[in-house]
Amino acid sequence: MAIAYLCLGSNIGDRVGYVQLARKMLVESGKVTIVRSSALYETEPWGNPDQCWFLNAVLEVKTSLEPKELLKLCLDTEKHLGRDRSKELHWSSRTIDIDILLYDDLIYEDDELTIPHKHLHERAFALVPLLELVPDYIHPKLKKSLLELHEAIENPEDIVLFGTRFDEL
Repeated sequence: MAIAYLCLGSNIGDRVGYVQLARKMLVESGKVTIVRSSALYETEPWGNPDQCWFLNAVLEVKTSLEPKELLKLCLDTEKHLGRDRSKELHWSSRTIDIDILLYDDLIYEDDELTIPHKHLHERAFALVPLLELVPDYIHPKLKKSLLELHEAIENPEDIVLFGTRFDEL
């Protein structure tokens, strides 16, 4: 079984509801088991500041799925919750976004998937909740700790603790 870290985010409508439903659907698929989850964070949009703030959290999951199969599960979950990637502008608002941040210590890249996530080292909204779960993790490609990566971000987006543990929703 592999350990993967998934970042969930929503900034349209019932953000808490979409994140809860995504978490529930992932579990109910029977293909992932949640080991731990971070707190929920309200985060300034990254890449396109002219939109509502996101609600983000990171899940640590155990899975027997290969990375591409896990990606398919994430994309199917997004689609079921109303996300249509074909109609979106890059870095735009969305009902739900599920990114694979890490998958064991795998380094993988093709046209559809990059692991570790190609922007992980630039995104405080992913690093902060990830640091909560695995503070000593060393990025397998960059060979730096998550804390070092977070401290190296020049202009990190604003992040506010949402006030509840994701497990408690």
